[in-house]
Amino acid sequence: MKPKIYIDGKEGTTGLQIYDRLGTREDIELLLIDESVRKDPEARRELLNEADLVFLCLPDAAAAEAAEMVVNPHTRVIDASTVHRTAPGWDYGFAELSAAHREAIAHSRRVANPGCHATGFISSVFPLVEAGVVPAGFAFTCSSLTGYTGGGKKLIAEYEDTNRDPRHRSHRIYGLTLTHKHLPEMQYVCGLEQAPVFVPILGDFPQGMATTVYLPGYAPARIHEALAAHYAGQRLVTVAPLGGAEPVIYASTKAGGNDLELIVTGSGKQTIVTALFDNLGKGASGAAVQNMNLMLGFAETAGLL
Repeated sequence: MKPKIYIDGKEGTTGLQIYDRLGTREDIELLLIDESVRKDPEARRELLNEADLVFLCLPDAAAAEAAEMVVNPHTRVIDASTVHRTAPGWDYGFAELSAAHREAIAHSRRVANPGCHATGFISSVFPLVEAGVVPAGFAFTCSSLTGYTGGGKKLIAEYEDTNRDPRHRSHRIYGLTLTHKHLPEMQYVCGLEQAPVFVPILGDFPQGMATTVYLPGYAPARIHEALAAHYAGQRLVTVAPLGGAEPVIYASTKAGGNDLELIVTGSGKQTIVTALFDNLGKGASGAAVQNMNLMLGFAETAGLL
């Protein structure tokens, strides 16, 4: 029997992207709610508990509420919101971090999907700290340039409005209080002694992401060696040859894809690591489908490559 899948919040950007990735698959059955009752708690509750696996593509408060509505012990949940990423009882959905992470996801009933900016930071930092190449007490700094689709329908409408603010043609630096909502998972998952100094930047392009971690005092070759060893054999996270393929990096390179590539550049003892990926792919919906594949026993990359 095909597993039944329900996307709670299918009308949002992440939900729609998950639906697009699953809509043509013949190995699952998608449960769809009637448009007239899609916000009705009882109608949602019924589908949440009928499904074998549920995606929560909702704002934090609504996701917390929906998770509580799931009382069927056989229903597995993947939450794309921020609310459960450091919560007890939830496994962090980034399989490439370690064999233990992948195994935990495969057997989990509750998986927290990583944040997009956090995915870029953690993909670079976790292996370096785990291997002891960079200590957990290092003062990490990071900037992350993203396409505007990660901000949801309201921000998409703002950027695609023909009468938009002309300043949108330039990059927008935000999160100036340095308290971005992805910081807790960055610190927690990587086991850092302090949160990184993190600056997100919004670009005038729909999809794509370039998250750069700055590593003064470290030689590029050593960093590259550690990352290449950690991700050897992975299909959705890879490490480019040292220095990258070009002398420049374009943030939209991975737009439309579900994979992530790390590029190590620098000279002497000055290094940066840039994670290139799609903010809606490996940064959101693609990662969610990858986690679903693991949880249901499908090939990990089914529908993604």
